[in-house]
Amino acid sequence: MGQSGEMLAMQKHLLEAYAQASSAWVSRVKLEADLWSQLAGSIMASRSIAEALSAYQQCVAQRMQIAGEDGQRLTHDTQEFMAAISRAFSNGSVYRGARRGDGR
Repeated sequence: MGQSGEMLAMQKHLLEAYAQASSAWVSRVKLEADLWSQLAGSIMASRSIAEALSAYQQCVAQRMQIAGEDGQRLTHDTQEFMAAISRAFSNGSVYRGARRGDGR
């Protein structure tokens, strides 16, 4: 495969990784919106301050768990992007093209 083909393959892999990451983050945003919506419903349905505080405490605990998962997802996504870029540079084809200034 020539350098142009290698670059196209790298771009394709990066776009696929980006699409997967985007899908996961969209799902995650929906999950958080649902979480806060449930909290609002729980607080409105609570009959005492203690019930409201309990609902809030549970929501915050879930949010902290989600934050941990977000960190893991971000690390995974970053590793995927860096691996794709690293593969492109590992055979030197991208570097050779950049040195010539012609991208070939």
